[in-house]
Amino acid sequence: MKTSYKYLMLVAAFGLTACQQESGNEQPEEQNVVVEKKVETKKEEKKAVQQVQPVDEHSYGNIDEVQLHHLDLELTVNFDAKALEGFVDLTFKRLKDDVSELVLDTRDITIDKTQQWVNDSWQDTPFDLADKDPDLGSKLSIQINDSTQKVRVYYKTQPQASGLQWLTPEQTAGKKHPFVYSQAQAIHARSFIPLQDSPAVRVTYNANLKTPKELLALMSAFNEPDTELDGDYHFEMPQAIPPYLIALGVGNLEFKAMSDRTGVYAEPSLLDPAVAEFDDTERMVQVTEEMYGPYRWGRYDLLILPPSFPYGGMENPRLSFITPTVIAGDKSLVNLIAHELAHSWSGNLVTNATWEDFWLNEGFTSYVENRIMEELFGEKRATMERALSVQGLHEEVKALPKEFTILNVDLNGRDPDDAFSGVPYTKGQMFLTYLEKKFGREVFDAFLVEYFNAHAFQSLTTKEFKKYLKANLLDKHPGVVSMDEIETWIHEPMLPEMMPNPTSDAFTTIDAETKAWLAGEKSLADLESGEWTVHEWLHFINNLPEDLSQEQMVQLDEAFKLTDSSNNEIAHAWLLLSLKSNYDAVMPRLETYLISIGRRKLIVPLYKQLMETDEGATFAKRVYKVARPGYHPLAQGTLDAVVK
Repeated sequence: MKTSYKYLMLVAAFGLTACQQESGNEQPEEQNVVVEKKVETKKEEKKAVQQVQPVDEHSYGNIDEVQLHHLDLELTVNFDAKALEGFVDLTFKRLKDDVSELVLDTRDITIDKTQQWVNDSWQDTPFDLADKDPDLGSKLSIQINDSTQKVRVYYKTQPQASGLQWLTPEQTAGKKHPFVYSQAQAIHARSFIPLQDSPAVRVTYNANLKTPKELLALMSAFNEPDTELDGDYHFEMPQAIPPYLIALGVGNLEFKAMSDRTGVYAEPSLLDPAVAEFDDTERMVQVTEEMYGPYRWGRYDLLILPPSFPYGGMENPRLSFITPTVIAGDKSLVNLIAHELAHSWSGNLVTNATWEDFWLNEGFTSYVENRIMEELFGEKRATMERALSVQGLHEEVKALPKEFTILNVDLNGRDPDDAFSGVPYTKGQMFLTYLEKKFGREVFDAFLVEYFNAHAFQSLTTKEFKKYLKANLLDKHPGVVSMDEIETWIHEPMLPEMMPNPTSDAFTTIDAETKAWLAGEKSLADLESGEWTVHEWLHFINNLPEDLSQEQMVQLDEAFKLTDSSNNEIAHAWLLLSLKSNYDAVMPRLETYLISIGRRKLIVPLYKQLMETDEGATFAKRVYKVARPGYHPLAQGTLDAVVK
């Protein structure tokens, strides 16, 4: 079947296959047959949807009965009240007959009133807001009539909304204007929009945001690069996305293009450094398209957030949110950009249906990220990054509860944030690397392309993935990998013996030189460190003994100026080693470090190590008291439990 390129792009943009579109052009001869077939098809679709709805224990939403498919947001960003105020219109489809209520998720949201669209007008309808569960928030039940397919909820967020961070001017780079941004993953969208907060639900959305006129508003939707600052911004997101990918950012932001479809939004002082750091983004998009098919989201821009952002990045479609801690000046940490971009295929395009299937997002994305880095920067760098990730995973699983080392984790009613670790990322990546090595890159790449296309704009469970994997890879190439091996990878705890162990020749050389220094056979000046990359430095520091003498720590610091490193990853590794080795000279730098950034990966291990000693705990509590107001609620929630 021949289809024009333009037509295919339009089809891809709205998540439909060419066959679905073109088969609809066949017209039966008799009109009554058309009606009957349409009715039959709708019944079959409804029946099919009812059968495959996953159970999402992290949502109150009655998604097996009524399911949202479009939102219209009308909100005012009130910095004085630290609140979003306005309403959302929720359009839904019925999956069952005789449903009398729409059930939504909320957390710390004030509900003013609810309405339903009946007889071409909005009419008030009763609602019930249940008591708050500490993890899930409050269940919101809205009465609906038999024919209602749209409701409106007037609401106001509260300052403590877990999915929003409100920053004072002093907490921004420019120090002149306030800033607010959202972080909805995993179940925090419910803290700033009442909705069915499940990744099994996919919605399109339109939004109007009113802000102070001097500030720019952005969303995970189409953002016009030359938007006028007028305090009234309109957004459209035509592709269906899970609720955790709805995102906003408002602040003193400027834009600079990197290509026709990529660019950077940032506070003025960060804009040029960010563009210089990330100007390979367009090439990243191109090489990923060459491997895994077209980029289906229109533009791909980056929003550089204040340093309080609790993650390295967030893959909000069309607009990845990025921490400034990866602006190193030498492109050494741009694998983070590759990771967030890779989500445009794995995670955003094909999404985990529940948070127990989170590895389907992150394992695939980590694999694709490393393939992008290999294509763009070479096999040597990609291998070093894989090796560092696996080293970190081996250390991490030692401290994790055994049940959290399983890919298809059983969350047992826990908040999905509690199970956040490197397991879904790196163990998932190594599972796919294992399959690649077993079947060969050419075969596995073809499988991935088919997988992304077959599930585009869909959410699926691990069970569904295994079924697809068996039918489309294992059965087509019998005798290569067994289902027993697949079950071990996905459902058994810890790390399987069959897991690849990537090794780097560069790291082997460093290990030999480190051993020679520790044995007194070489001085630090003799180490050939002048051309070391960040990855080599991280391997060097991370593999030093934790019981180095004070003299050895002083030698390292004087030789390499590690305490003063401006690279946040190197500084983190050195500060953590210093705490384990009781090297007190780093304490002033450590205090500045903990107060100035809020990325959980970089600060939580340091606080945990501080709490191992009485002296360290005193230091941690004093610094945390100062730093906590500048941390995101997600970081606060983690650290409140650490810094008791």
